[in-house]
Amino acid sequence: MKAVPNILSVFRICLVPVFIVVYFLDDRDIKYYAVLVYAIAGLSDFFDGYLARRFNAQSKLGKLLDPLGDKLMTFSVLVCITITSVTSVATATRPVLICAVIVFFVKEVLLGIGGLVLHKKARVELPPANFLGKASTFVFFVVCAVLMLFKNLPVPVTITMVIAAMCLTLVALAGYLILYIKLMKSLTNGEIECNQQSVQDVKETRQ
Repeated sequence: MKAVPNILSVFRICLVPVFIVVYFLDDRDIKYYAVLVYAIAGLSDFFDGYLARRFNAQSKLGKLLDPLGDKLMTFSVLVCITITSVTSVATATRPVLICAVIVFFVKEVLLGIGGLVLHKKARVELPPANFLGKASTFVFFVVCAVLMLFKNLPVPVTITMVIAAMCLTLVALAGYLILYIKLMKSLTNGEIECNQQSVQDVKETRQ
């Protein structure tokens, strides 16, 4: 059972190319099958985390695979929706969709770079996604599903949903940046030892 969470994470990553193929092969406006694949990926994410906690099966590999599957799937869905926004109504929303893709991509790149720097300098890892991070991922999931299921939404509604998702993502990114700055200051002040393995270790040491 301890291997199941990682298997689910790999399964979710494998669903990314499946989603892309299903999305573009379906020539209908409403992408039912693509949404189904997307929903299956979302369920696998839920059970992945649940089983990891239930059977105490957290691992370094799982900490890498779990967010990787989420990011790849969400980014792929956003790109696919943006590419196919060719109708007169969707064209008006294309700029905000492109902005959403850029914001999502930049956020993940910055988090990746920050995590690598911390790990290289002090072998300290950024903590797993907090409430805001999980909330932003969930909101993007809902928004993407709605955009695939409802093609005739009023432009203001679509733009508002996408902007709300972007704003929540930026807030989550700001939270991570603040934490990153605090950790770097602690490192500069010599408060973090090189043999510490996680942010939790930092908290326990300070206590």
